[in-house]
Amino acid sequence: MSDEEQTPDSGAPAEAESSPEASAEDNLMYNKLEEAPGVVREEEQNFEYGEAMVNDVTAIYDIPVQISAVLGRSNMQVSQLLKLGRGAVVELDRKVGEAIDIYVNNRLVARGEVVVVDDKLGVTMTEIVKSDRT
Repeated sequence: MSDEEQTPDSGAPAEAESSPEASAEDNLMYNKLEEAPGVVREEEQNFEYGEAMVNDVTAIYDIPVQISAVLGRSNMQVSQLLKLGRGAVVELDRKVGEAIDIYVNNRLVARGEVVVVDDKLGVTMTEIVKSDRT
């Protein structure tokens, strides 16, 4: 962005301003640096980087993800599984009122509670799980 394109609202000065602390030599040096080819002021770098980040993020908004809410788990042998029928109860490893795990694309991201929303089950997130990735 050139000096002519900047507006007073941009926060960047259109010209180098002199202050009581700044000498004429400092102002001259600042102006020469701005005019040098390939030199971009810090304010412009941050603006361009922030704008690029917004455009990059919006590119992923339409990617579908699979969300799973796991009430609990249980282990059993195949012979026990085959004996299950209508009305059988499978005991899970969670207690009543204990948080359930919320997975996004098979990765644990949060814990929450089961709620009812218009005659359907839903999940309220109560805790976000920090990722182990760095």
